[in-house]
Amino acid sequence: MKDEIIQLKSISQLHELSGFEKPKHPLVSIIDVSQWEIPEAYVGLKTVSSLYSIGLKDGSCGLQYGRNTYDFDEGVLFFAAPNQVQSITKTQKKNEVHGWMLFFHPDLIRNTALGQIIDSYHFFSYDVHEALHLSDAEQRTITDCVNLIKNEIYERIDNHSQAVISSTIELLLKLSQRYYERQFNTRSAQNSDVVSQFHTLLKGYFEKGLLREKGIPNVEYFAEKVHLSSNYFSDVLKKETGLNAKDQISEFVIDKAKTMLLRETDSISGIAYELGFNYPHYFGRLFKKKTGMTPLEYRQQN
Repeated sequence: MKDEIIQLKSISQLHELSGFEKPKHPLVSIIDVSQWEIPEAYVGLKTVSSLYSIGLKDGSCGLQYGRNTYDFDEGVLFFAAPNQVQSITKTQKKNEVHGWMLFFHPDLIRNTALGQIIDSYHFFSYDVHEALHLSDAEQRTITDCVNLIKNEIYERIDNHSQAVISSTIELLLKLSQRYYERQFNTRSAQNSDVVSQFHTLLKGYFEKGLLREKGIPNVEYFAEKVHLSSNYFSDVLKKETGLNAKDQISEFVIDKAKTMLLRETDSISGIAYELGFNYPHYFGRLFKKKTGMTPLEYRQQN
């Protein structure tokens, strides 16, 4: 079993695998973590889930997402999107860990307002060490949302339930976004260091001739260098500077292009290749998008 990767495709399958009774709703479930037992036979088991999950736990929970293990103090909220590999890393007895986990299938929100915007909540792709640390008051507010969903599931499934549940999940995510903003603010000094590292790395990439050799680097390249997920890294830069990582990389390249365009000896196509563009017209398109004029027009006006 440990060498298998189980495809977890439904709420019903989740309940069956976890030893819980059949779910009350086919697309959403809230699990009391204190009742979740993990036997030795499940340690090392890997799953790829088709579900979204949001969890609040008060201790080491024995779950691993990707290469990172969830092992945290009280009051940490974590998120996982569909198709992420999850591993069970340790056994768990009843009442050993407390908290809740909310699972929902994408079909629950597919035709709702939330379904249109859920990809904008980048924290579903944050790494473990980038989880959301909540105050006691924030925990209570988030848990109130979960309890409202639970009431809908267990007490009043009707024609309005899916809309109410979806709207409440959206509220929970909006609150989480607010709390992440607060967390970014309280970690301002740490985030400023990330920005400084990024600028140093970007400058070094150019000075070493890597633009010409390897092309324009992507966000993942720099995120890996500063040991953050690409989404969290980009969100930190956006919070601290007003521009996300992709835009800052583009701005840097365009700034270098302006300087090079002032050297009349360099051809525009040569500048494009020097800056990592395989095709000069891609360079021209980006330059005009960022400056409002073509490289030739910029050179002629300066």
